[in-house]
Amino acid sequence: MNILVTGAAGFIGSHLCEKLVENEQVHVTGVDTFIGPTPPSLKKANLTRLENHPRFTLLHENLLTADLERLLDHVDIVYHLAGMPGVRSSWGKDFDPYVTNNIQVTQRLLEAAKNQPLQKFIYASTSSVYGDKQGKVAEDTSLTPLSPYGLTKLAGEHLCYVYRKSFAVPVITVRFFTVYGPRQRPDMAFHRFIRQILTDDTITLYGDGHQSRDFTYIDDCIAGLSAMVDKDGLIGKTINIGGKERATINETLAIIEQLTGKKAAIEYLPALRGEPKHTWADISNAQTLLDYDPRVALREGLACEIAYIRSAYAL
Repeated sequence: MNILVTGAAGFIGSHLCEKLVENEQVHVTGVDTFIGPTPPSLKKANLTRLENHPRFTLLHENLLTADLERLLDHVDIVYHLAGMPGVRSSWGKDFDPYVTNNIQVTQRLLEAAKNQPLQKFIYASTSSVYGDKQGKVAEDTSLTPLSPYGLTKLAGEHLCYVYRKSFAVPVITVRFFTVYGPRQRPDMAFHRFIRQILTDDTITLYGDGHQSRDFTYIDDCIAGLSAMVDKDGLIGKTINIGGKERATINETLAIIEQLTGKKAAIEYLPALRGEPKHTWADISNAQTLLDYDPRVALREGLACEIAYIRSAYAL
């Protein structure tokens, strides 16, 4: 089986590629153009375990210009994880890369996919498409994104829908809820908090810290994603991938302080535009369709991310 993973050098992509090649019947082609908030040096380090793997091939290609029909030739499953992430930097003149990398790239890939006998086309979306909601959100909840980033990911979902309806592209949509753990992007909150507290820098916290998130540890996220290879009845479905427990930002900072043995100096800044106050995933679909069962508690996951940050920055 041949699987294509776009965004293969990223946080989620690199972990997914490692998991997929555990199956001796699978060959993975990873594509990445090494852009975005993660420095190329960290992205290269993400792929260390895959560098010499006989069933992994890395292509340094830009999906905006690559020959995608050639890329998809003989591919059975596509995981489309590539995109421009981040709410904070999607406003104003910085919006252009979000349009090209989240909308245009997705359209180009779907256009190439319509001519291929794919088994599955898995599109990575985000909880940002929901906007600000109270309580658990199921996949059929109304979608009212609060940021330009969320809008571009929702546009990608709509493109997937029309290509499935018009050309039978076998699309599955996955919405991630705040994934964290080793290799998390440097612009994400836990990565920033841990690095700042370990280097005795002031932690910059946007908002009052009472905002809460459904935190999803990377291993749980990958378990859900990789299960899609062998599961039937997924085409046309949208699936939330959430975590084992929710917490406020203040609660997570208290855990980081305990695990590092250091007291955080916190500078409270105005809340960011485009960020919901709370997120909470209804994972019933994932449990039913994927046998999804998130297992990693927040304290355990944060300990693993702290170990990664110490190693990555020699702290």
